[in-house]
Amino acid sequence: MPYRIDLFAVFIFLGIVQGIFLSFFFLSKENRQIQANLFHGMLLLAMVGCTLEIFLMYTGYIVHCLFLVDFSEPLGMAVGPLFYLLLLSYVKGGVSKKQYGHLVFPVVYFFLELPFLLQPDDVKYNAYIWAYHPELPMRDVTAVYDARLFWVTDHATETILISLALYAILSVIVVTRAYRQKKESFWKPVHPVLRNLREPIVQMITASVIVLVVKLTNVADTGDHLFAVYVSIVIYFTSFRVIRRSGFFKHASLAEAPKYKSSTLSPDVQNALVEKLKLLMAEQKPFLQADFSLPELAHQLGSTVHVVSQVINERLGKNFFEMAAEYRVEEAKRLLREQPNIKVEEIAEQVGYNSKSSFNTVFKKYTGTTPSRFRAEKS
Repeated sequence: MPYRIDLFAVFIFLGIVQGIFLSFFFLSKENRQIQANLFHGMLLLAMVGCTLEIFLMYTGYIVHCLFLVDFSEPLGMAVGPLFYLLLLSYVKGGVSKKQYGHLVFPVVYFFLELPFLLQPDDVKYNAYIWAYHPELPMRDVTAVYDARLFWVTDHATETILISLALYAILSVIVVTRAYRQKKESFWKPVHPVLRNLREPIVQMITASVIVLVVKLTNVADTGDHLFAVYVSIVIYFTSFRVIRRSGFFKHASLAEAPKYKSSTLSPDVQNALVEKLKLLMAEQKPFLQADFSLPELAHQLGSTVHVVSQVINERLGKNFFEMAAEYRVEEAKRLLREQPNIKVEEIAEQVGYNSKSSFNTVFKKYTGTTPSRFRAEKS
């Protein structure tokens, strides 16, 4: 059987290589601490796995690694859930452990497919020929048992399409609610996170339509290379976005202060982290704890100490201690007004200060008066 190397094959192969390197970037030790990056990297690997099998099938090189025939079906099942979790992490700032349950079915599917994956090479060869070269003869092989015992594995294409459609609908619902909450237009969003949400939604819907059209207009899997080309385009586009937002082209000169000049943190990521920070401080008020610290704040935000420190410095124009002090003073002012019978010492403890003198010093610095005088003036 001759190998097929054409423009489609080259384009898909380069997309696979690019996707592998890009996934390593998202899954690096520092970047994967942000859940959105973790899910993005996993999604890229799932897409690369599916595209790799299509490439091997399309070119004919699969005959040298027949054990890889249909190995990517569980990865195809994971694309929809990973995409949905990616969007949730953008909208809600993270997902709970319970929501990882969306990844259970791809794992279950893997075990359901094991009867086929454990079949000898002749069975795998026949499956490849049936899908890509139905005009060629198959090998004689006697099946010991039914390799496709379950409906979902015997109808993998339909199952993947159902999964993609279901999670595309769920994703559209999540994004629509986010746009309505912010009262912004889908086509002209202002918030940077909403702009980040728009492109994946369009890509997901387009991918679902392409898969459906390809499957309806081609015999078996003979048109899968068209879908692989689209996946490669998505990978190239994602790479372009990453490079465009990179700090590589923002090197500091000798005349500039070096702090943060080599940072690769994009403005969109900074804005998203600021929004997440403000929401955390307003709802959970971690600054009320006496041991509130920058590492603890970074952990709660799912980021790193360096990134959070940079965002506070550049976006809020202050350092961590100044920010914490301002939040504590504002909370103390509220308590002094609303709870006139509580001693100042107790209020100091409630807002995270173990020392009354330290509290008085900080309070006077930001208000120009002492806590006792502030209470007297507001009473």
